[in-house]
Amino acid sequence: MTERQPYVSSDEVLAVDGISVWLSGREILHDVRFSLRRGQFAGLIGSNGAGKTTLLRVILGLTAPTAGDVRIGGEPRARRSGGVGYVPQKIQLDPDMPLRARDLVGLGLDGHRFGIPLPSRSRRRLVEEMLRAVGAEKFGDARVGNLSGGEQQRVLIAHALISGPKLLLLDEPLANLDIRSEQEVVSLLARIAKEQQVAVLLSAHEINPLLPVMDRVVYLAAGRAASGTASEVVRTEVLSELYGHHVDVIRVHDRLLVVAGRADEPGAPVSHDDAAPVARAW
Repeated sequence: MTERQPYVSSDEVLAVDGISVWLSGREILHDVRFSLRRGQFAGLIGSNGAGKTTLLRVILGLTAPTAGDVRIGGEPRARRSGGVGYVPQKIQLDPDMPLRARDLVGLGLDGHRFGIPLPSRSRRRLVEEMLRAVGAEKFGDARVGNLSGGEQQRVLIAHALISGPKLLLLDEPLANLDIRSEQEVVSLLARIAKEQQVAVLLSAHEINPLLPVMDRVVYLAAGRAASGTASEVVRTEVLSELYGHHVDVIRVHDRLLVVAGRADEPGAPVSHDDAAPVARAW
C-alpha cells in the first residue's frame, strides 16, 4: 500500500485515498487507493462480491465510506456534485417506450430538472455532436428500446458525457454484449478518453477485452485493491498477495489466464469466496 500523498497534479481527476467500507458488520472494501488523470482509461477488475459496485457508489457519493476520502479534480467528493458521468449496470428500456435515442441523450443535459425541456438550437446542436461522437447519429431517431445492446450502450455513454464530466464511470457495460459489440464499445471509450480528455473507469469481470487500450488497472479481490499498469498488477506475486494464497498468471496468445493453486496442483482448493477461479481466462 502507498502512503497518502497530497494533491499536486493539475491533471489528476480522481483520487481514491484509503477507502474502507463496512456494511452489516462485514468489511466490503479495505484501504483502497488509486488515482486517475485526464485521458486515462482504467479497468476496475474483479469477480462478483469483490466490491466493484460498492467502490463506484462511494465515488458517486451514494455510499459513505467508513474511512478514507474521494477527491474529484482535487476537491472533496460531495453527493450531487458535478463532474462525474455514470452508466449503471442494468437499465431496462421498454421497446414500447416512445423515447428516441436523441431524447435520452438530451436528458443528460436537463433530466434532473422539473418540467419539459424547452427546445433550443444550442441544445439540438449539443445532442447531434454527442450522437456523432459515439457513432450513434444513424439511429438517433430510433426508439431506444428497439436498439441492440451495443447501440444502447453508445446512447447511454452519450447521455453520460453530454454534460461534460471530468470522470466517466461505467458499471459492467460489456455484460451481455457479443464479442463484436464488446470490442466496439471498448474502442469507443478509449477514443473518447483521449479526444475529450475524460478519465474513464470501467468495471468488468474480464481484463482481456480491455488490454489493448487500458492505461491502468484497479484489481479488486476480497475488498482489497492493487493498482498500476496491467504488467505491474496482473502478476503471480501481486495477485497471490492480494488473494491471500498462491495464484499463477499465465499468458496464452496475448490473453491472460489466472489459475488458483500452484501449477503442479491444478486442483488446489480455493480458500475463500472472492478468490480467483481454478482456471479463468482473462
